[in-house]
Order: sequence, then structure tokens, then C-alpha cells
Amino acid sequence: MTSRKWTLSLVAAAVLAAPFAAPPAHADEQFIPALVYRTGPYAAGGSGFFGGMLDYFTLLNERDGGVNGVKITWEECETAYNSDRGVECYERLKARGGIVHPLSTGITYRLIERATADKIPIISMGYGRTDATDGRVFPWVFPLVTNYWSQNTAKIKFIGSREGGMDKLKGMKIANIYHESSYGKETIPILDAQAERYGFTVKHYPVPHPGLDQKATWLQIARQYRPDWVILRGWGVMNPTALKEAARVGFPADHILGVWWSGAEEDVIPAGKAAKGYISSGFHPSGRDFPVIQEILDKVHGQLKGNLSPQRVGTIYHNRGVYVGIITAEAIRTAQAKFGNRTLTGEELRWGIENLNITAARIKELGAEGLMSPLKVSCFDHEGGGNVKFQQWNGDKWVAITDWVAADREMLRPMIEASAAKYASEKKITPRSGMSMGSDCSQKM
Repeated sequence: MTSRKWTLSLVAAAVLAAPFAAPPAHADEQFIPALVYRTGPYAAGGSGFFGGMLDYFTLLNERDGGVNGVKITWEECETAYNSDRGVECYERLKARGGIVHPLSTGITYRLIERATADKIPIISMGYGRTDATDGRVFPWVFPLVTNYWSQNTAKIKFIGSREGGMDKLKGMKIANIYHESSYGKETIPILDAQAERYGFTVKHYPVPHPGLDQKATWLQIARQYRPDWVILRGWGVMNPTALKEAARVGFPADHILGVWWSGAEEDVIPAGKAAKGYISSGFHPSGRDFPVIQEILDKVHGQLKGNLSPQRVGTIYHNRGVYVGIITAEAIRTAQAKFGNRTLTGEELRWGIENLNITAARIKELGAEGLMSPLKVSCFDHEGGGNVKFQQWNGDKWVAITDWVAADREMLRPMIEASAAKYASEKKITPRSGMSMGSDCSQKM
């Protein structure tokens, strides 16, 4: 089957996919709540991400008997990407512990205080509240790999490189079209700060849920504002709709720069020719040419134990789920090395995440070389990475067009610390000790 044929089939599969049952319980097991969304306008992302994560857990259970003999189990709860339902799912499952993956910035915001009080760690890989990067203030929240502000500084660097240098940004106009939600609004502060620093003008255009009505917005962008570049912070059906509307008003796809939640196969295939040339940021590739993905095809889907349609294995969202599955399992493994090969408490799991050090050598052992980057977390830095790559849709597949682009940490860290300090003041939180990178933040939790 050609890559185009199997990627085309994933669009329908995303909508039709049904929840999959958890593995049977075992005496020694590590429960992971699954706050999924397999239906509705955001089904492609939710089903792909959780499908990949649960495929990886199934691989570990089938191949290794879990993590050091402790099987990973889960229960799905459908949130429909709704914050109220996300809170309900969390409350329903929290008694069984584990690590929570909200896959929603809105749900993440709603769970921060609850999870902190309940001592349940949250991993918001590539999404969520950016200032949670400062683990001294947010000890239970981990926006791992790269956060939204890191991504945005990399985006502006990318635009500068395309225009011939950062000095060329002065006088330019950028439109930020965003999903009208906590997720969409997250980068407005950093974009405004970058506009002031580099001398460009930015105008923000909200798009109400779910994002199907964008005609008036794109008319304003193309005929009134006339920007040099458009940043697309879409999600679900908003993304192909945006690309089609951009084509309708004549705005070039190769000057639209998407967030990584706007850069999957499901975001471009439904847009057809309108998507060709579109550029998206990312922190991992698509594809099946990784040993871990081949093992999932063989030992999981080959045994009819997959957690989504096999045609979607190796796509962006599925690989992202495998990525977060690896991180979760390695956090469990790290914690087990300190506390023993058994079911771990929330506090022990939190320690495991905060002490993660996934090296290049370990990534190769995991069969994920080229799929993920090294990750080193500390209490000072709950992101642990920050680098971004850019990819372009050629009409059939995503093609990487840059090497890793580093985030502007000199600009970001003071903003992150200021935002975290404001939160700490409002919530009367005493930050853990540790004033610089590399500190152990030794204050006991």
C-alpha cells in the first residue's frame, strides 16, 4: 500500500475508532489513566496520540511483561476535549493513581491545583501551561520536550532565516490565527514580546470552536491586514479548514507556519491541493522506519492487539503517542531504580519524571533513534529540551526542511520565571529551593 493510500484512510479511521479495553489487572501493575477523546472534531489528534501511547504500553506488556515485571494497565475515559468532562474523568480515575496525560491545555489548567493536592503528576508533552517549566513552583506538572513559548521563539527564528536574517523582521506583519481556547491563547504573550523586540507587527485572530467557520477571518487577513506570514494555532478540523480558506483568498501555503498540533497527516490530507507547501513545526518525525514502530506493527498490531487502525501506525499523532509512552515508561523505570520494582505512588512517579535522563544511547536501545531526542529533566527545568524542527507538506508526505532550531532561552527563562512567580504569589506557594540550572531543588515535597 502506498504512503498516500494508507494516510488517506486514516482520516475516516480517526472518526470511527472506538475505545479499546484495558489489559486485565495484575497483582503488580502500574495504572495510567487515559483521558482520551476518540470522537468529535478533535478525534484525529486524541485517537492518534492515545492510540500510540497505548500501543507502546501493550508492546511492553506483551514483550517484556511490563516495566521490570510490573505491567502497565489503564482505563479510558472519554473527555471529548471538554474541560468539564476532563475534570470528571480525572476525579473518576484518580484513586488508582498513575501519571495523567490530559492532552488538552484547558484540562491541564483545570487539573493543576487538583493534581498537586492529590499528589498525582501531570505530563503535558508539547502543550499546557508554559510557566510550569519552572518546577520550583509547579512540582507536579511537566511540559516535557518543548513548550509553546520555546516553539514560538523557534518559529520567529525560522521566519527570520527565510527572510534573510532576524533584522529583516523589522516592519513585517504576522497574523496569529488561533483556536479560541486556553491552548490557542497560550502564545499571545510571547508573540507580543517578540514583536516588540524584533520590530514586527502581530495581529491576533481568534477562531471559535470547532473552527469550521473561518471565511470572514481569512478575508480580513488577506484583504485588510495583508501579512507577510500567518501563524496557525489550530486543532482538529480547524486546520484543514484554515488551509482551504487560505487558498480560497489566495494566501500562499508556504507562508503559513503551523504549531505541531496543526502538523499531522489528518491536518493536511482533507485540505487536498490547498495544503501543498504548508510548513509546520514539530519535535519528531512521522514514518515507520524505526525499530520500535516495527515492533509495534509486529507484536501488537500483528497480534490484533492494537489501539487504533493499523493504517495510522507511523503517522505524526501515533508516533507522538509512542514518544510519550516511552517517556512515561522510562519515568517509571527511573523511579523503580530508586524505590523498587513495584507499583509506585504518585510521589515516587513524580520523582521519576523529575529525574529523567534519557540519553542518545538509551534512545538507541529503545529502538527510537531518530524518533526522539535526548531528554534531561530537573526541578529547575520541567521542559528538558526546547528544540524544534520544521517540516513541509509536499502533497504526499511531510519532509523535514531544517535541522533542530534552538529556543531563545535567554529571552524565555526570565518570562517563565516571572509568570511562575506571579502564580506562586497569587496561590501563596513557597517555591522549592534552587535558583539556577543544575540545582537539585532539595526542599522535600
